[in-house]
Amino acid sequence: MPTSRTRATIGGIVAILLWSSLAVFTLGTASLPPFQVLAIVFLVGGISGLAGNAVDGSGLRALRQPWPGFLLSAVGLFGYHALYFIAFRHAPAIEANLVNYLWPLLIVVFAAFVPGVGLRVGQLVGTLVALAGVVVMLTRGRALEMDPAHVRGYAAAAMAALTWAAYSVSNRRFAEVPSAAIAGPCLVVSMLAAIVHLASERTVAPGALQWVVLVLMGIGPTGIAFRLWDGGTKRGDLALLGTLSYAAPVLSTGFLLASGRVDAHPTQAIALALLLLGAWISVRASRAR
Repeated sequence: MPTSRTRATIGGIVAILLWSSLAVFTLGTASLPPFQVLAIVFLVGGISGLAGNAVDGSGLRALRQPWPGFLLSAVGLFGYHALYFIAFRHAPAIEANLVNYLWPLLIVVFAAFVPGVGLRVGQLVGTLVALAGVVVMLTRGRALEMDPAHVRGYAAAAMAALTWAAYSVSNRRFAEVPSAAIAGPCLVVSMLAAIVHLASERTVAPGALQWVVLVLMGIGPTGIAFRLWDGGTKRGDLALLGTLSYAAPVLSTGFLLASGRVDAHPTQAIALALLLLGAWISVRASRAR
């Protein structure tokens, strides 16, 4: 029988797999304002979480948690996404994405300072190898040009990475809080996103197909994924999850290839090979505990 730590880690991996589908889903909502999308998908995610709590019998009592834990989740979820959107408004997509994808590496580094978690050299090496794969894939082997004119966007991307890593690692302090409680912060994030949307964006009515995409995004990559990530960061192998998080951009590209939205390129194969190598190194180091 797998241990609770193993089950939590597997749950975190499933969350990463669900997030890898976001690129395809996002294409279907590209014409909608970002904070409007954020408000809708987190509303769906929160409601689906409440429905899940009703099915398993935990009900509204599952939402009870210490205020610090509630604030950590709400600020972490909303802060990351808000900074992510700001980064892409003020910096080129490739550079912003690369800076943003420092968060898995930061999770691995921060895990070294968490009591009872620690970090092995192999886990750090595996993470750096996986990061190298993502860099190769996103840049297609070309040199990066970090234009000082986009420093605001780069700073927002860096803050987004720091916010998500800090949230994921700090979440360990609230391991006794059931992951079912994440539905509450999801609803708060929806409310905050709606406020920002109404204050800064023009509302666009989604089409029928877009509503289907928004609901699927809310149930899967938002509702289920954040619930599983909550359990993974609280009770799973943080360092291993950090390394395997680099699977998200690589798998996202694979889904886009399958849908015909991007062209094949040799760097994608190189990225996959580096990801698998990094994951193998990190898993071996994790088992060596």
